[in-house]
Amino acid sequence: MKFSNPLIVVTDLDRSKAFYQEILGLSVRLDFGANVTLEGGICLQTLESWQDFIGPREITFSPNSSELYFVEEEFDGFLQTLSRFEIRYVHPLKEHRWGQRVVRFYDPDSHVIEVGESLAAVCRRFLAQGLTPEEIALRMDIPLSHVMELLAQ
Repeated sequence: MKFSNPLIVVTDLDRSKAFYQEILGLSVRLDFGANVTLEGGICLQTLESWQDFIGPREITFSPNSSELYFVEEEFDGFLQTLSRFEIRYVHPLKEHRWGQRVVRFYDPDSHVIEVGESLAAVCRRFLAQGLTPEEIALRMDIPLSHVMELLAQ
């Protein structure tokens, strides 16, 4: 068995496509009308067609139970882009204990989106701040060999 794609149900396909294209920069790879596959493999499915698939069950959009996770090399640039939109945040910019900066917000149907700074970018940021690779490994709680791999990217 092989996992194929995450699929999320949306109430307004055009609005959701615009959100994912404008805010996250994802282009449409396949468009089947009621189902769209975006770059990276995320599928958007219309509420009406999903209802048809699963039958007469109630569909609820309950936030905060899962998320779509993205990593960004140019995190500061992404934050600049994000500031141009009216966004409903789960939380503003925060830094995890291992140093990775992240932001979480909702898409138009309350699906949680997380965008995190790539670990390679975190290592480069720490290196620019004067930390040695050994200190970065301690700070991030990852093996030195992984730090070296990330810095070589």
